[in-house]
Amino acid sequence: MKQYGVNELRKMFLEFFESKGHLAMKSFSLVPHNDNSLLLINSGMAPLKPYFTGQEIPPRKRVTTCQKCIRTGDIENVGKTARHGTFFEMLGNFSFGDYFKREAIQWSWEFLTEVVGLDADRLYPSVYVDDEEAFEIWNKEMGIPAERIFKFGKADNFWEHGAGPCGPCSEIYYDRGEKYGCGSPDCTVGCECDRYMEIWNNVFTQFDNDGHGNYSELEQKNIDTGMGLERLASVVQDVDSIFDVDTVKALRDKVCEAANVTYKKDADQDVSIRLITDHIRSATFMISDGIMPTNEGRGYVLRRLIRRAARHGRLLGIEGKFLAKLSETVIEGSKDGYPELDEKKEFIFNVLTQEEDKFDKTIDQGLHILSVMQEEMNQAGEKVLSGENAFKLYDTYGFPLDLTKEILEEKGYGIDEEGFQAAMEKQRVQAREARKETNYMGADATVYDEIDPSVTTEFVGYDTLSCDSKITVLTTESEITEAVADGQRATIFVEKTPFYATMGGQEGDTGIIHTADAEFAVEETIKLLGGKFGHIGRVTKGMFRTGDTVTLEVKSKERLNTCKNHSATHLLQKALKTVLGSHVEQKGSLVTPDRLRFDFAHFSAMTREEIEAVEALVNEEIAKNNPVVTEVMNVEEAKKTGAMALFGEKYEEDVRVVTMGDFSKELCGGTHVSNTGLITTFKIVSESGVAAGVRRIEALTGDGVFAYYKAQEQKLAEAAKLLKATPENLAEKISHLLAETKSLHSEIESLKSKAAQEAVGDVMNQVEEICGVKVLAVRVEDVDMGGLRELGDQLKEKLGEGVVVIASAAGGKVSLMATATEGALKKGAHAGNLIKAIAGLVGGGGGGRPNMAQAGGKNPEGIDAALSKAKEVLAEQIQ
Repeated sequence: MKQYGVNELRKMFLEFFESKGHLAMKSFSLVPHNDNSLLLINSGMAPLKPYFTGQEIPPRKRVTTCQKCIRTGDIENVGKTARHGTFFEMLGNFSFGDYFKREAIQWSWEFLTEVVGLDADRLYPSVYVDDEEAFEIWNKEMGIPAERIFKFGKADNFWEHGAGPCGPCSEIYYDRGEKYGCGSPDCTVGCECDRYMEIWNNVFTQFDNDGHGNYSELEQKNIDTGMGLERLASVVQDVDSIFDVDTVKALRDKVCEAANVTYKKDADQDVSIRLITDHIRSATFMISDGIMPTNEGRGYVLRRLIRRAARHGRLLGIEGKFLAKLSETVIEGSKDGYPELDEKKEFIFNVLTQEEDKFDKTIDQGLHILSVMQEEMNQAGEKVLSGENAFKLYDTYGFPLDLTKEILEEKGYGIDEEGFQAAMEKQRVQAREARKETNYMGADATVYDEIDPSVTTEFVGYDTLSCDSKITVLTTESEITEAVADGQRATIFVEKTPFYATMGGQEGDTGIIHTADAEFAVEETIKLLGGKFGHIGRVTKGMFRTGDTVTLEVKSKERLNTCKNHSATHLLQKALKTVLGSHVEQKGSLVTPDRLRFDFAHFSAMTREEIEAVEALVNEEIAKNNPVVTEVMNVEEAKKTGAMALFGEKYEEDVRVVTMGDFSKELCGGTHVSNTGLITTFKIVSESGVAAGVRRIEALTGDGVFAYYKAQEQKLAEAAKLLKATPENLAEKISHLLAETKSLHSEIESLKSKAAQEAVGDVMNQVEEICGVKVLAVRVEDVDMGGLRELGDQLKEKLGEGVVVIASAAGGKVSLMATATEGALKKGAHAGNLIKAIAGLVGGGGGGRPNMAQAGGKNPEGIDAALSKAKEVLAEQIQ
């Protein structure tokens, strides 16, 4: 048998099923589309759910894919064994109401034995115990002896996931030989050892489960099959595990090279080698689909994978940053099947390096916090770190439990792992409760789910802003209806529309739908599964019925302004790449008639000079009056022309390429001006950070810029009017006022000081001596805290050595101040503690340094008692 590589096997599988009439679709993004039930795509079937449920019509009834997948349920075991991994590729062939068990079984056998060349005598099928049909096909039609067909129960051979479509499975196992076995004489299919490996799983989706264990036959029976590409490769290449197949081994070798270690020499090192190998594959693919490291959701999964890999790099003794370098090997090994990896490589390297930098800071911070916790345990005489503290380190500082455990064990401490798990579970429960109620699709259930999936809408709004069309569906907020009348909120669906639906960051159109005697105000246009455009709004006159022919009219001014802002985002993206560098990637945008918002990957705030350079570049392109040309072409052709594709965006086979002179070329389904000159002008009004490594620009075009400057002029005029100046001499006037304010402030301080001295009068005859320390405790009227401090300094000077305590009431509030000289401090005086002790008597609190302290209060009646107590406190301090 030829030992095919991973990339060859992927190609062989897809070409085989293409020869059987399947449409080979590209792998979907790891980010689920319209599915709240999943954080990340975890199987070949997951992104195809709408086709299985009939909510969307598939592009063909037979489909085949090689889907990138991530599963993190076993993340704690990754590295500890050679079986577990988080990233894998799933080969699949799918039938949506077309062929069923017979073809699925025949083709799986044909591919494994005739195409790949596996020995048929080493292959063993299994079927669900009650699935006689599948057993008969294997036995009678495929000629497999009954004793070689294994019957398993529901746990192994029946696929279901709560309510919804489900069905029996038929798996194919491969005997890898005694060298992989456990040595037991009764070792056979189903044994836990590595000898009999399940390589193919045919799922026959033929039932619907109502969620209460009641099954009914599905009208449309489906086939959902899956086979792990890396697992197949390990069988074909006759290697121990997925970590030994060609592309993964190349990465594993790079890890060893970076750490200067050898695989299979040290069990602990092997754990780290495997973990880094797996995690960097996952991280590379996740980032290529636009996922950024964050503290929640899929971003948290990514952050955790990167940090675990970085930490195990430290354990292996790898010096400096190394993840981006390893990522390069991932890209080299997988770009054949996933060209987006190569397209995004600079961005991937940037994100990994930034996150590694952050982890370096985090781990040092975590070590410091842990040492503080250890000190607290010492003082309390405890030897076990609480679960809450261990979880706090993990949750707040990204500090892995195994690292906390390792450090503590070295110093003879334990850890309350049960308490940690309880804190973790508490957080999981809170997260689960916060998750929305979803239907089987994982999307929020709405009235739109009930619309016939064959209903679709043709968008004609690139060329016109009005057209006539027929109403296909009407809905209220809760049900499909035949008619809607004056005052009702509703959604109208038509055969064709000039209204652009919200997508790609562009806000949907607003406008009017009308007949001769009825009117509907469109407040929002949305796009739903199956290419349906929903016009949401209110009936303002008359009545609409399903089947009515209506006229649809988009608000032309709003559309034009939206077009200006959208075209400007294209110019802005190219200008940002030109000024800041090629690493700039669009992370999101919002285009409305009033403004544009553009989020992009960049790791520091833009300088004023950079903002001005970007603005100037965009305005320069606007002034060139370049025609904006849109061409429809195949997505692959489009990419070859150098057109920029958006991050994580799912493109159809045919795409629109929007070109503006020789400056900008992007894939974009939005609406644009016909000439850059129509944008008129462009102004950036703000630049800020919105997430780790993501910046946001808010900007205006055309009329929005003029309105912005008009508002600025008005503010300037108002400010000038208040200062009895003109906008021209406003700065000069402000400068004079500031100088005058400074002079008056100085004069006021001088008068306050003089008033304070007069208020206190000659008080030196009130000096007392306590335990050999002179003390002056006096009351003055209407002096603020600043005045008290100055007064305190003057009295301290007159006193020579000693303690001064002054209290003053002004406007119903009390100010207290105490100051002590060097000599008094040496004898034990402490102004901060003294103030703390007496502040309560004036209804307040405060404190300060040993030589000076102050406090505020609300009870002027307590001043005399406070001054009296000050002497007692001082006597205690000096004794």
